[in-house]
Amino acid sequence: MSTSLPDRYLTPQDVADLLSVPLETVYRWRKHRTGPPGFRVGKHVRYDPAAVQAWVTEQTALDEAA
Repeated sequence: MSTSLPDRYLTPQDVADLLSVPLETVYRWRKHRTGPPGFRVGKHVRYDPAAVQAWVTEQTALDEAA
């Protein structure tokens, strides 16, 4: 993940593109609460870029500890 964060909230498609995973994976993570935390803006889901980066850092640390 780039060290430069977008200056806007991310869409599920943005997260999928950023992490090179299918969009369905991002939706599955949200459903099971295993991915980066998202929030609703009306009927739309958005992700804070800093929260996504923190989640990636956490996953990396967990992977290295295993």
